[in-house]
Amino acid sequence: MAGKITGEFGAHGKRGGEAISERLTELAGLGGPKGFHARVAYLTKSAAGQAAMVAAGIDINNKSTRATVLKWLADPEATTTATYRRKLDQAYETYRRRNIARSLKKRLNNNGRGTRVEVHPLNQGGVLPSRQRELEVRKINIRPSHWDRLVDQWAAGDIEGMNSEWDEIAEDTLGSDWGAYTEVAAIGFGA
Repeated sequence: MAGKITGEFGAHGKRGGEAISERLTELAGLGGPKGFHARVAYLTKSAAGQAAMVAAGIDINNKSTRATVLKWLADPEATTTATYRRKLDQAYETYRRRNIARSLKKRLNNNGRGTRVEVHPLNQGGVLPSRQRELEVRKINIRPSHWDRLVDQWAAGDIEGMNSEWDEIAEDTLGSDWGAYTEVAAIGFGA
């Protein structure tokens, strides 16, 4: 289950894999200000991009749809319906994730050293003081083998797999208190 988690006593956060997915998405520049025309151009440059369009429901093998796509390419000011835009955004994100995964792995593996991350614990602002746990920001190093699996799962859109991988990382690196960090406010890292 993806989304915000509210604990029994009012703590707020999200699963660790989801937090990593959000950060990878930021690093990849997905969901940013890239315009409609730029996305269409990016997707139509290669057979794999066109396949992503077809998989998202834009049948470029259909004569009418192909003419529409050519119109989009010819006019940088072209717009489309909300339905086509959603499909195009889905195709762009899927294709971009696949293309950027290799670069992200290389940067996060850091020549075999892995990457240091900051794990920000759940937000306990809504929890009564007597019920709050003493949790602090933890800094850990994630090994390259974990990054490879996390990035592959992110590229495939497998949030549950990322959550399981995060649980394994937390258990291996955070000691006996690891269970308190399976849900977090954020996980920060650069690449």
